[in-house]
Amino acid sequence: MKIWLNGEEREFPDGITVGGLLDALGVIRARVAVEVNRRVVRRADHDEHRLAEGDRVEVVHFVGGGAPKPRIGDDMSDDLLRIGRHTFRSRLFTGTGRFADFPTMKAALAASGSELVTVAVRRLDLSAKGEESLLEWIPEGMKLLPNTAGCFNVEDAVRTSHLARELWDTDLIKLEVLSDPKTLLPDVEQTLEAAKILVKDGFTVLPYTNDDPVAARKLEDIGCAAVMPLGAPIGSGLGIRNPYNILIIRETVKVPVLVDAGVGTASDVAIAMELGCDAVLLNTAIAQARDPVRMARAMKAACEAGRDAYLAGRIPKKLYGTASSPVEGTISGT
Repeated sequence: MKIWLNGEEREFPDGITVGGLLDALGVIRARVAVEVNRRVVRRADHDEHRLAEGDRVEVVHFVGGGAPKPRIGDDMSDDLLRIGRHTFRSRLFTGTGRFADFPTMKAALAASGSELVTVAVRRLDLSAKGEESLLEWIPEGMKLLPNTAGCFNVEDAVRTSHLARELWDTDLIKLEVLSDPKTLLPDVEQTLEAAKILVKDGFTVLPYTNDDPVAARKLEDIGCAAVMPLGAPIGSGLGIRNPYNILIIRETVKVPVLVDAGVGTASDVAIAMELGCDAVLLNTAIAQARDPVRMARAMKAACEAGRDAYLAGRIPKKLYGTASSPVEGTISGT
């Protein structure tokens, strides 16, 4: 019997079940999710669901998140961030993509203090035997935020989200529907459409969008648990190019605002937090730094400092100077 497995035509015994197929591949069932003819097969049904000639089967697992190819501390523990039904102490969220190796990734994630980390859903490499699981290298206690990185249409984003939920039994999803592989800018129209479907399907949706206050308001109206405007294009390291739009978004919506994409260094994180953003999500700036662990520590400190500065309230900007010491009683003019 021939079936299509992850885009390749393969031969299997007649009447093989999904569970039998996974056993034949030598994979650990708990680490993969399976879709047959574009419908997720729940793990509990793997041994009952029999495959038929010509079935199209997708077997996926989690890989390092972040930009697709090719293409806070104890003193702030009472300052909690709530996104949907989830609560976080840290306001720095990180990713798992583009690190040199798993040990470096794990050390950097731990140094960042992050409690939420993105992972991407990708087809299982059928030729890889005994491959290490990304999940084994995620620091204990970190929540996973599956993303739809690399999706360019509504259907793929929705399918990926459902596979992610089957993989990890989580309602969290970072929604990305990209416009093209060169700019990696969001397709807002399709993002809105996908968000409607996923909210209806019970997901806690965190959508990546542009820095448009109107789009942010529409995403909130749909029922998204947060909005994530870009600071600059994914992986560009340009920092926040339009802080004024971020300020307007912060004033426009009541859900948390997370700057997502474009962060290059610690000062970019501090600026985002000083603008009043609720959190920052980044990946490349840590993973591709010369010293990812040191950069992760810097990002953590910048996030905490920026949040403290925002809560403290900065002085107003003035054109002329104002003396900080009293002018009365000076010895000048005597």
